[in-house]
Amino acid sequence: MERITDVQSMQRWAEDSRVAGRRIAFVPTMGALHEGHLALVARAAELADRVVVSIFVNPLQFERRDDFDAYPSDLAADAALLERAGVAVLFVPDARSMYAPGFQTRVEVEQLTAPLCGARRPGHFRGVTTVVAKLFHIVRPHVAVFGEKDYQQLVIIRRMVEDLAFGIEIVGMPTVRERDGLALSSRNRRLDAGGRAAARCVPRALRAAVDAVATGERAAARILDAVRREIAAEPLARLEYAELRDPETLEEIVTLAGRARLAVAVWVGDVRLIDNCAIEAPPATARAENGVSRASAPGGRAAAAASGEDADTRMAGSVRGSGNGGGGLRTSMRSAAASDGKPHTDATTGGTSA
Repeated sequence: MERITDVQSMQRWAEDSRVAGRRIAFVPTMGALHEGHLALVARAAELADRVVVSIFVNPLQFERRDDFDAYPSDLAADAALLERAGVAVLFVPDARSMYAPGFQTRVEVEQLTAPLCGARRPGHFRGVTTVVAKLFHIVRPHVAVFGEKDYQQLVIIRRMVEDLAFGIEIVGMPTVRERDGLALSSRNRRLDAGGRAAARCVPRALRAAVDAVATGERAAARILDAVRREIAAEPLARLEYAELRDPETLEEIVTLAGRARLAVAVWVGDVRLIDNCAIEAPPATARAENGVSRASAPGGRAAAAASGEDADTRMAGSVRGSGNGGGGLRTSMRSAAASDGKPHTDATTGGTSA
């Protein structure tokens, strides 16, 4: 694996690769890598001849200096993981090379950045789109892979790429989860033992919403009440938001009539966790066939008798990813009792999804 630290060398490598006819896949990260990142790398390797991974903790997307300073970092460990994964280039620029003195250009997507995290973190997504746009110009990939866990970010990046005609394919990958359902995140490293146990309320809250839909609830207010009850039951957790949104426009949904995205942000101590899942109201005929066939069991597991799948395989309710521009990848939240103890993605089939 080659390690490149300056912009010009990275651009030369990209140009030489394109001239040689090699397809480049790109995975931008901020380091502190985990199995979720490695799943993105593995997918990238399937889509191209060479994989480039960047590690850059982008100061423009942090609205609080203490949050930036506390972001975990272990470059040596990250590099070892990426080398074993077969990455061709690790691009590690510093802040000065990315934002030289006098830098004053910003890239901003307007409407999609307004709700959810954008409403609570002013300027965050402007920092994200600015750095991703610059990285795209430096690495010049044919395809870039992003995770569904940061779902709003994924939707925003897709919009930016389409609006500005980058000519880059954006591929989304389902969230990778711990055995108990918690989404893998670099921020999980900041949780102490008590906080880690408390964080389980986040996937439980998502499961509660999916269970509510599976039993016939369609009013967003009552679906979200199920989320709030789960979070409120955990003394160490504080709900920042829980919202049901259109998976493409991110407009608020009042009554569920098709596909939607449930997004939550929860504070556990001083650690902010975000998560989401796709929810779909099944057709009336399917509801009539299935009846109230899936319900929460003790410990937060969801029975799935009607589909013939056990609770270790699928959450209650129909959950579907939005797809890479046209969708169809079926996804589901893993239950808290996966049998092998390894991280799992939300996907139940191969492929790509937003």
